[in-house]
Amino acid sequence: MYTIGSRGSDLALWQAHHVQDRLKAAGIDTEIKIIKTQGDKIQHLSFDKMEGKGFFTKEIESALLDKSIDIAVHSHKDLETTMPEGLEIVAVGERAAPQDALLILKSAYQADEKLGLRPDAVVGTSSARRSEQMKAALPQVKIEMLRGNVPTRVNKLRDGNYDAILLAKAGLDRLELDLSDLVVMDLDPRDFVSAPAQGALAIQMRSGEDTQAITKVLHHEATANNINIERSILRGIDGGCQVPFGAYCEWNSKEDVHELHVFSMIDDKPWFAQFSSENREQLVKWCLKQMGH
Repeated sequence: MYTIGSRGSDLALWQAHHVQDRLKAAGIDTEIKIIKTQGDKIQHLSFDKMEGKGFFTKEIESALLDKSIDIAVHSHKDLETTMPEGLEIVAVGERAAPQDALLILKSAYQADEKLGLRPDAVVGTSSARRSEQMKAALPQVKIEMLRGNVPTRVNKLRDGNYDAILLAKAGLDRLELDLSDLVVMDLDPRDFVSAPAQGALAIQMRSGEDTQAITKVLHHEATANNINIERSILRGIDGGCQVPFGAYCEWNSKEDVHELHVFSMIDDKPWFAQFSSENREQLVKWCLKQMGH
């Protein structure tokens, strides 16, 4: 019997139960233990105002290390690029929708405007990456902090606190929320660049233990190849979720190359770039060099 550690939000528990169901189908029994993280406890600050890193992962990783859980299920984009000593990612789940979604109140939607928003619209997000890309698209937009789990954020929009909010599409899809009263716009991750590893799950366990059975059931190699490129660049710039940085990589089967789309702020200006190569290491080197690293 393995114990799975998870945050207690609706989305985190969906992810934990998804992993539990996959393992059960393979004859591996598990139970789920809920762990509260710093990111869950502190709801009044945006991520760039919070101290340290690993806001949604540190406590879960500590539980792995002290053996109170055996498996950690994370949204991969929340994980630090450097693993704590004694832990490793043993599987990367197949990627769900990688893009962000823009949810707009129908009363605020303006079809003839860019992104369906008037230029001075109030948009909710606590992500520096989303904030800077939205301001690059609509320089006059007003960004307001938005925290809470996915249903809470959506309800804050419905309550009229914002004209629109930005969320990861994967979370909306997984929770199967009824959004029929809102305008939902999927943003192309090649233009409005996603967070590294957005849409993928990371399965983390203790190093040196027999993880082969877990890996066999849960690991998706193609997803791992793409997000390893994205996260290698994030590691190269020493970034975390509070850094305004996006990277989205996909495999172009027609050209037999990885295509990488990147967003960053360089000298306080938005910077977008695209790279392609069949060589993953070369792709990372080119990108970091262009970013001055």
